[in-house]
Amino acid sequence: MSEEDTIRVLFVCMGNICRSPMAEALFRHHAEAEGVMHRFEVDSAGTDDWHVGESPDARMTEVASSRNVHLSGAARQLNASDLKRFDHVLCMDSGNLRSTKRLGNGPAVVELVLSYHSDAVDLDVPDPYYGGAEGFDRVFGLLDTSCRNLMRSLLRRHDSSS
Repeated sequence: MSEEDTIRVLFVCMGNICRSPMAEALFRHHAEAEGVMHRFEVDSAGTDDWHVGESPDARMTEVASSRNVHLSGAARQLNASDLKRFDHVLCMDSGNLRSTKRLGNGPAVVELVLSYHSDAVDLDVPDPYYGGAEGFDRVFGLLDTSCRNLMRSLLRRHDSSS
């Protein structure tokens, strides 16, 4: 597979320590399970710089670990070049979507990650940072379904355009 055939996916939340690293980890988890991780480049970023360089939130890491999903990395801030580098930018909520679009334009398709969850009533992934453990569990469930569906959708789209 050539470099130009790689599907580049970026997940975005506010601080890049809870929701977006979980989405990145879940996407990787599903792509590896399906044997298609070689087709993707996956990353995550935050719209704000509060947590740059920090590891993912310990509560989110614990939820992931309890379900055999590996969560790692260091928070980084989203920048305008990401909209040129990535093919698909998946935002966790409408505020992240607005902040991302304010950075400018690029070839990336910028949309909400929960648009890939068929049962989602609200398309904003709730921010669990200031809540209890149940919020992290809920976010895991929402992102698990969305990331699996997103991966399959991207493979179909990119395979049909080849």
